[in-house]
Amino acid sequence: MSERIPVTAIPVKAKEREAIIQPLRAGVVPRKGLHLIQVGRAGELAALIQDVQRIHEGGAAIRFVIGEYGSGKTFFLSLVRSIALQEKLVTAHADLTPDRRLHATGGQARSLYTELMRNLSTRAKPDGGALASVVERFVTSAITEGRDRSLSPEAIIRERLAHLSEMVGGYDFAEVIAAYWRGHDTSDEALKTSAVRWLRGEFSSKLEARQALGVRTIVDDTNVYDQLKLLAQLVRLAGYGGLLICFDELVNLYKLSNTQARKSNYEQILRILNDILQGTAVGLGILLGGTPEFLTDTRRGLYSYPALQSRLTLNTFAVNGLVDYSGPVLRLTNLSPEDLYVLLCNIRHVYSSGEPARYLMQDAGIQQFMAHCSQRIGDAYFRTPRNTITAFVNLLAVLDQNPQVQLSDLITQIQIQREPITVTSTSTLNDEQSETRSGQSISPETASEDELATFRL
Repeated sequence: MSERIPVTAIPVKAKEREAIIQPLRAGVVPRKGLHLIQVGRAGELAALIQDVQRIHEGGAAIRFVIGEYGSGKTFFLSLVRSIALQEKLVTAHADLTPDRRLHATGGQARSLYTELMRNLSTRAKPDGGALASVVERFVTSAITEGRDRSLSPEAIIRERLAHLSEMVGGYDFAEVIAAYWRGHDTSDEALKTSAVRWLRGEFSSKLEARQALGVRTIVDDTNVYDQLKLLAQLVRLAGYGGLLICFDELVNLYKLSNTQARKSNYEQILRILNDILQGTAVGLGILLGGTPEFLTDTRRGLYSYPALQSRLTLNTFAVNGLVDYSGPVLRLTNLSPEDLYVLLCNIRHVYSSGEPARYLMQDAGIQQFMAHCSQRIGDAYFRTPRNTITAFVNLLAVLDQNPQVQLSDLITQIQIQREPITVTSTSTLNDEQSETRSGQSISPETASEDELATFRL
């Protein structure tokens, strides 16, 4: 087995440099070049790679990736997606927002599905918009098989999709794929476009879908997860390894003010969890990113739903430095100061376009920067390193554009802030708890400890 090439020995293209540095400076995760700055968390990454292999072999996997704000959840999910693409899986990702949920009655679930389809990616199209390519590949493979077996492509398509009729929504799903084939065969671009629009969840009425494709159903709030399972089947039939879906910012479910809406979303999570753990889903992987409060809060988090709490309770034997990466909950371990040092060295390497002679800061300068951060905010600078990384990139930018400035003069001017501590604000309380009986609002500081501390008769 060949040894891994050190990042500092890898040349960096100008386009790749900009794709990494600009997002880091804004505090967001780059879409490309993640391998150039990845450090630490080898155990967690190895566990997810095993999940990717399981999906590729026709199995299923679900993981709850739990970490504090700024600890690297989104980066970790993006890295796993890039690995899945290299393993010939199809990926999709979306952030949950007040307008995008797993369960809803006002179109929010369909909005989440539409966002997933917009971000559907393959290795050939890693930036999204790959749904039409997946369907085209499936149809092309059916044409090839039909030629070999002296059968019509439509007969092959219906034969391949026959087993989907046993799944919820499978019959209409197969009819839409057959309609795409007819459009392909007759050069009817309008029919092909209508089929892709239906698969993307863009039809808003059943009448419109019936007129365009002859089907009586559409993707709506009630069947989003069923549609994702059907899509995972199509992906495998098209020759890909499976479908990996990443949901991030699940803390927005924790923040839902309506108790019933929050419970309905947790019930949907329970359904997905049961499906995958019991082997009902095939070729499907689900990653869900959230904060510790989203998981363990017994009043508003997943632990407030007893069925989920019993399934997601952490291994009580994994204590005192012992780890268990086999369960559905994957807590991201903290980066060590050594990990952060390597990360800053990697960022320095990328900033200089991979040329050590152009380094704006020597190793001693990085150590001086880290010492300053430690003095300012303590060990939070490496446990939740987002703000530290942003400050480091800003420091490099100033050194690059002002060569007359000395590093020692700038270090003392660096302002680093801790990541905000998650508290239950008044906007996230239940409707009946959002205000006290006396009309006084509850402060965030009090809400995190005892929400009724300011209650007075």
